[in-house]
Amino acid sequence: MPQETTATVHAGTRDASGGIQPLQAVPGSHDSREESRSPPAVDSNKGFFDYNEEKNLHHIEEKLLAHRRGSDAASASRPVSVVSSPSLGPGVHHLDAPHLNLKLSAIAEPPATLDAHLPDVIAASPTVAPIDLKGKSKVTETPIAVENIAIFEALEKCLDLRDKYMHVSGQKLGFNPRDYDGLFTGLDDDIATVSGVRPDADWETRPPPKSPFNKWRIYPRPPPPHWHWKGQQTVIATNSGHDLSNDEEFDFAKCEIPGPDEYNFGIDERGVFQVYDPSSSTPKIPVYEIPTIREYFVDLEKVLAVICDGPTKSFAFRRLNYLASKFTMYSLLNEQQELAEMKSVPHRDFYNVRKVDTHVHHSSSMNQKHLLRFIKSKMKRSPQDVVIFRDGKELTLEEVFQSLNLTAYDLSIDTLDMHAHQDSFHRFDKFNLKYNPIGESRLREIFLKTDNYIEGRYLAELTKEVMTDLEQSKYQNCEWRISIYGRKRDEWDKLAKWIVKHKLYSHNVRWLIQVPRLYDVYRQNGSIQTFEDIVRNVFEPLFEVTKDPSSHPELHVFLQRVIGFDTVDDESKAERRFHRKFPYPRLWDAKESPPYSYWVYYMYANIASLNQWRHQRGFSTFVFRPHCGEAGDPEHLASAYLTAHSISHGILLRKVPALQYLFYLKQIGLAMSPLSNNALFLTYERNPLPDFFKVGLNVSLSTDDPLQFHFTKEPLLEEYSVAAHIYKLPQSSLAELARNSVIQSGFEMEIKRHWLGQTWYLPGAAGNDINKVSICLDSAPPLRVASSAARSPPPLLLLLMLLALSRVFHLLRRLRRASQRFDGSLLGVITPSTIPRTNVPNLRLEYRRQTLVEELTMIKTKRMPDSQALVFPKHA
Repeated sequence: MPQETTATVHAGTRDASGGIQPLQAVPGSHDSREESRSPPAVDSNKGFFDYNEEKNLHHIEEKLLAHRRGSDAASASRPVSVVSSPSLGPGVHHLDAPHLNLKLSAIAEPPATLDAHLPDVIAASPTVAPIDLKGKSKVTETPIAVENIAIFEALEKCLDLRDKYMHVSGQKLGFNPRDYDGLFTGLDDDIATVSGVRPDADWETRPPPKSPFNKWRIYPRPPPPHWHWKGQQTVIATNSGHDLSNDEEFDFAKCEIPGPDEYNFGIDERGVFQVYDPSSSTPKIPVYEIPTIREYFVDLEKVLAVICDGPTKSFAFRRLNYLASKFTMYSLLNEQQELAEMKSVPHRDFYNVRKVDTHVHHSSSMNQKHLLRFIKSKMKRSPQDVVIFRDGKELTLEEVFQSLNLTAYDLSIDTLDMHAHQDSFHRFDKFNLKYNPIGESRLREIFLKTDNYIEGRYLAELTKEVMTDLEQSKYQNCEWRISIYGRKRDEWDKLAKWIVKHKLYSHNVRWLIQVPRLYDVYRQNGSIQTFEDIVRNVFEPLFEVTKDPSSHPELHVFLQRVIGFDTVDDESKAERRFHRKFPYPRLWDAKESPPYSYWVYYMYANIASLNQWRHQRGFSTFVFRPHCGEAGDPEHLASAYLTAHSISHGILLRKVPALQYLFYLKQIGLAMSPLSNNALFLTYERNPLPDFFKVGLNVSLSTDDPLQFHFTKEPLLEEYSVAAHIYKLPQSSLAELARNSVIQSGFEMEIKRHWLGQTWYLPGAAGNDINKVSICLDSAPPLRVASSAARSPPPLLLLLMLLALSRVFHLLRRLRRASQRFDGSLLGVITPSTIPRTNVPNLRLEYRRQTLVEELTMIKTKRMPDSQALVFPKHA
């Protein structure tokens, strides 16, 4: 970066006005024709130069390098001087000449070559590494510029701030009771991140902690590893007594409903729900400490100050360019090795590795053809269904379409008009209208709403069809976002009963709750009076069901499949600050909606308080994964950096290099949707996804809204296909993107183990388990003990024994495939599954880990890495 390059060899004097006056060349000097300038005085309190001084230093450094390479013969015959450099001329003096540590041997020996003295002259420069004439960089202990130390300290402070907010909210791996599958026993907080173990942690030397929870029970039970979708349920009986049906029918009566807890809760004056212990000596003090809104905005300002700092932006920009270039070099050197390693993994390729659509909205999860076919089938088979109540009377489906002057024959994709074409670019208002079939809100209410006159029956049937498509694909999974608006308090109960009544459970689907930021709309139509009404309507039922699950039994069961929260709306809306100090939610009764950072805090703070209580009760906890960085102010990304587990979109990181660098260091997940961005905010070729991927950010591909942006029955594969062709991604990169999507997802630990391997949460190649199935016996069989004393069998008998053992081994493998997932009880001889789960090359994962460790080490040790050749991990 410009501020970082401060040369230590100068010439010139500063006049009274602060300008730089040239000096006369020394008479008789061989460089008298060379213009010389004296070094500018450095402010010891600041350690920086202004623009003119910096340009002058750049100019001098360039001249120094050019002159040094061009005057080999002339300089070789001159002796080394402590005060002046022979290669620069006697008129050019070193700023720190009295402090030079020249080697005595270099002074005593005759300088036969330029190598004898050049490195010593340059060694005192804080930024210019010694370079010999052969072009090799010599590793020396160079002083670190004051500017760099300040940058490192600021970045480290930002890293610590995120750790603080993730710890308080319980979003790190190992906090959620769903992570404990009987094998995973947790992680120490100082080495845990939201997606696994810190890459620079000493996890190998630490003993595994004691598991604080019992094994998490997934209901309905996941299918066995060999499962294949079939139209009718098939029951397979095994010797272990397990019922291995292709699908377990959901039965609400089989769900366990725990009893009440002694803790109480209430919303404080700051608008955050707090948990209290009535039996303690201080019953009015909250049990869990949550950051206040003042503390949050103070920390946010610290992050914003760092990412807006000029030297920090320059430093981050250079590091990001270095990381991207390093990955390009790595790819060129290791492309063939990666391909060979991928070929060595049996059964795994792009089509049969797990992929998770981590960002998709439920109401638009189907494609247009699917919705059109469903509407036509309902018009033909159920025209007399009473579907809506309008103008004081009930209307059937046939009457609704008659009022629109349409028949089933008239409907087509173009008639639906739900695809986001060119008219939606930078027009989020027009895009929202695309959710209405044929532009009619009544059809959206009938077919795409859960809370309507038919209690969401049509949408439930459509959802089951989409679930069937996912289950048929087997390797594609999704996390659907479904809305809780916060207008009424009973929204949670209605949604949970809709899920339970229609048995909308699938092994391939998990749910996120999205809260639209529509305070101004609700305030205008009188649904709410203050912002606190939204906070109460969204979170109070959750605290009630945590205290006593029997108060909302359906909600308790539904929350076992809910993995987190999201907040959605048009980020490009202008945010005007009308308050010098933001009021608390109970006082926010203005017509204007609060800013994004205000929404994010109250989502985060209440989720954090709720998570602490649910963790104490052994219930599943939640993560915060908002829409962020699609448009609008970069402050949104800073807010999410502190509070969010991962985000959706994040394309504005390309404009904020310092924040992008922080997202890289913390490996915060980005669920990117290039086709969605192409239709709304950013054309496909300008999308920063390939640049983020080269740098090493934790990015994955998602669909966002298949109804508006995709055409095929498999929109996630369509997203991968377009990205692979436009960005020229190799198979190894597609496999890495798929693996990232699973890591970002909220599926249970037991399922992730099956998808990625037993130790997927470990950094680098250690988390990419490629071992084969291993067989171990609890005790030596009597036959083996008896035969140990016998003489060796004849060769023919030995061959027959080997063939028999091979057959037994093959049989055991088949039995294991028929056993329940991760169940070691079958015959007591088979260890947990460690067969290959992904085809991401170990070489790639180890490169990612080593590169990230180097960056983190640089920040923490406050030392720039020595100039050296790029070193890549060796191929195993």
